[in-house]
This record gives sequence, structure tokens and C-alpha cells, in this order.
Amino acid sequence: MRYLSHTEADRRRMLDVIGVDSVDVLFSPIPEGLRATGLDLPAGLSELETRQRLEALAGRNRTYGGASFLGAGSYHHGVPAAVRSLTSRAEFATAYTPYQAEVAQGTLQHIFEFQTALCELTGLGAANASMYDGPSALAEAAFLALRHNHRERILASAGLHPEERQVVETYASGPGFEVSTLDLDETSGRTLSPTASDLEGVGALLVRQPNFYGVIEDLRPLVEAAHEAGALLVVSQYPVSLGLLAPPGQIGADVAVGDVQPFGNARSFGGPSAGYLVCREDLVRQLPGRLVGQTIDADGQISYALTLQAREQHIRRSKATSNICSNQALNALAATIHLALLGPRGLAELGEICVRRAHYLFQQLVEMPGIEPVFAGSFFNEFALRLPRPAAEFTRAMRARGIDPGVELEAVPSKEGRGGDQILVAVTEMNSPEDIGRYLTAARAVLAGEETPDA
Repeated sequence: MRYLSHTEADRRRMLDVIGVDSVDVLFSPIPEGLRATGLDLPAGLSELETRQRLEALAGRNRTYGGASFLGAGSYHHGVPAAVRSLTSRAEFATAYTPYQAEVAQGTLQHIFEFQTALCELTGLGAANASMYDGPSALAEAAFLALRHNHRERILASAGLHPEERQVVETYASGPGFEVSTLDLDETSGRTLSPTASDLEGVGALLVRQPNFYGVIEDLRPLVEAAHEAGALLVVSQYPVSLGLLAPPGQIGADVAVGDVQPFGNARSFGGPSAGYLVCREDLVRQLPGRLVGQTIDADGQISYALTLQAREQHIRRSKATSNICSNQALNALAATIHLALLGPRGLAELGEICVRRAHYLFQQLVEMPGIEPVFAGSFFNEFALRLPRPAAEFTRAMRARGIDPGVELEAVPSKEGRGGDQILVAVTEMNSPEDIGRYLTAARAVLAGEETPDA
């Protein structure tokens, strides 16, 4: 066992200070049957032998070489080589919190550029940095709204991602804020307009755009209803859709949040990524996390600094807007580089490719016997289908043919009670026309009851 002390005398002084005779006493609460008495490790290997051993282990992995149509919050988008090349530079990879502006101008500048890009995307006036991911950004935005209007109720659309809803409920459970649900229209799949009683005492109305089932929401009546009741409308957006859909700020939303995973960040089994939170400029004092501002230094040069800081590390905990701490700057930088490479025209073209391919696949699938759309509302690049057989069986059979067909809605922790015959399909630019053709061929074979080729 390795101790913090470097000498026997140091170790003895440590034990005397804490009042025990030996280090073993510290481990006595652990049952003997659970304690390891030693590590049976093989002899050490040279660098070459270690490399060969690891390569042999890696060779036993089974990689999935099929086409993926998974979505539900984490999407397979291309990452340009320039993104990984630039973010791997040592000055970015080792940067953490830019507390000292005089030695962190590069980090502060790229965070400022990240904030600027988000303001342009969402049509709102002030953006922050340091949100962990989209769901935590949504919860922080709900709390921002409650601080602003001094209320204690949150109204959440049933079209939120179920895991977003769980994070909001977890946040709200501490102070005891109520989280209630606004249902979806059973035909269109859009969020129903709230009544006055729905909005009584509500400080934040949360909606997803497009919603979890891929349906494009009509935000204008939700904005009007929320504002009439004195609540703020918070929109959680799939950011790729902002190349084609009107930005939430233009429609009248007060706060926009989301996850930048589609821009420059691989799915990586669910993370890490970075969230964003953008609001009206008059709400800037309620922003959690970090806010980088641009100014002029003593020599008249453009410079950057953290400003309007309201984290618990900067002011009294009871007065802080949030205890968000992790920087997430490297993930935000990846998104910034990707957005700069795309530009407005490239983002629109990316959205068009996703929409066209998704709608083609959808139209072909719903013409197959027994497949029906779950909702009739317009969608972006993701849609829910009802299958003529259990979704789990369909998924297994499709995977055997090299296609991951989508997310089984029964497996999603949702309170909506969706049946076991429904699947959520997402299409991005990474799904080539050939991949879509393979999906359709495989689906016809599976629905016809044909055996897999290797069965």
C-alpha cells in the first residue's frame, strides 16, 4: 500500500494525529470478505510487449459496421477533420478555467466566439458558457425563469426528452418546486396550448423544438399564452434545425437552450458534450455559469474577461445563480469551429440534407403494410413509427442485417406510456442514399418474415 507520507516517521505522526495505531484500522469498517489482501499482478512488460498485448485485446472487440439511424437526443453527424486537428492543440487541450484574464486571452476569446455564435443562431441577446449538457441547461433555464418572476411552478411539455424532464425534476426536488405536464395533441403530436388554469403560478413553460417525437412545434401560441400569464417560455432546441427553422428569439421565446453535440462532438456513448443557454438581454443578471465579455485594455487593445460572475465560487453561495462548475470549454470550442466552418449557408444545407433524406425514408416506410406514423404533425429529421410487430423484435432482425433502425420507444424512460410497437427513427447527412436503400430492403424482408442471411 502506498501512503501519502514519504518516511516512516511521517507516517507515524499522521497516525498519531488521527488517533489510530495502524493504517489497517482505517479499513476496519469494510468487511473482511470484501477486502483485498493483495494484487495478483503479472510481471511488468516492456513498451513493445505492452503495445502488442493491448493490440491483441483490442482485436477481440466486435465493431459495428452497419448503418445507424439512432437519435433521441444524440445524433450521428460528421465531424470535420479541422475540428479534431485544432482542438487537439496542447494550448486548448490543457486549458481549464480562465480565472486570470492576463494569461488566458485565447481561452476567453474562443468562449466569447462561442457565445456570439449562439446569439446569432437563436436570435437572443446574451449567452453564457459552462453548461454541462442540454438537459442541465434546461433545468438551469427553468430556475432562471423562477428567479426572475419569483414563482415556484414549472410547466413542461410532454414533448420534452424524457431524460430532460428527469433532470428538471431532480433540480426542482431540492427547493420543492412543482413540475407539471402539458400534454400533446394525440393527432398532430404538438404541444397543446395551455389554459389559464394550466399556467396559474407558473414561472417557466418548457418546450422542445422539434419535440422528442420529431414533431415541429408551433411556438407562437405558446409564447403568447406564457407571456399573458407572466411566465417565460424556454425552448430546448435541436441546434441543427436552426439552419431552417425560425430562431426562438425571433418568435418571442425568452430563453433558448440545447446541446452542441451535433456540432463537432462525437456521440461517444453519451458524452461529454456542452450545453448552451441564451436569453433576452434584460435577463443577463440571472445567467448561470460563466459569461465572457469583450472590452479594451489600458493600451487600447481588444481584450476579454469574465464578467457578471454569479457562480458560488465568486459570491456568497446563497446569492449565486448556480453551482455549475465544469468548464466544458473544449467541447464548446469544437462546436464553435464546426459552426465557423459551416457558416449560415452550410448550416442550412446540412439541415436540408437531413430533412430530405428523413422525409424520403419516412414516405417509403409508411407505404409498407402495417407501418403507420405515430403523429401526423410535420417533422424535421426524426419521426416515430408504429410497427406491425414488437419494436424489440424488429430492431433485432434489422441489426442482424447491418441496420440499427432507431430507438425503441418502450425502452425510453417516458411517462407517456408509448407502446412496445413504436420506434423513433433519425436521419442525418451521415445516412447516405445507399444506407437508406439498405434500410428499406431490410425492413421489407423483416416484415415479410424472411430469415436473416446467416441464419
